[in-house]
Amino acid sequence: YLSALERRATDRRPLQTVASVASFFVSRIDVLVDRLLQRRIPSDDRARQSLAARLPGRAAVANAKLAYRTFRQVFNSDRWARLAVKGARVQRPLWASTGTKNPAYRDVVYVESLVGPDTVNTMPEATLRAFADHGRVVPDAVETEPEQADTAMQELEKAGINFNCVTWQLEHEGVQKFVDAYDAAITALDKKRSQFRLEHTA
Repeated sequence: YLSALERRATDRRPLQTVASVASFFVSRIDVLVDRLLQRRIPSDDRARQSLAARLPGRAAVANAKLAYRTFRQVFNSDRWARLAVKGARVQRPLWASTGTKNPAYRDVVYVESLVGPDTVNTMPEATLRAFADHGRVVPDAVETEPEQADTAMQELEKAGINFNCVTWQLEHEGVQKFVDAYDAAITALDKKRSQFRLEHTA
């Protein structure tokens, strides 16, 4: 994003008109990590079993908080400052997939935990209603307890969960879901077009 803005600045093109978000999926991480914690740790490995018992439901928020920390570092840098004075706008983190999939977790955990400046949260309707009913707004919640976020990610590694593999799998699954949705839309349009032609050529 910064590189693109720098190219525009070099070409003397306006920066004020450029707006962007960086989509960042949340709850799907816990879904996969929790499943891996249940399936991949041998029952006779007491140490890792004990460690894994503390980790369900922690990976997604921890990962998002660490990403937000990186976001703040980037947009507090001298490189960004040179663009900001020319009217550039921050690329905001967009928290996606923030509906709680596991009924054992608080239904607004992925909203309450990630409140912070320059963020967008795309809540599904059920989560939006739940948050309006009993959600708590803690200013800058996304910036709290960074040490715990670091610890959670370190403990996942100790428990045998390779987080790079987790994100690789989720990225590819996510891309495939978009591909499937696009293909389904094209198929539906082709079907309607064929029906239209039949109706108007008969």
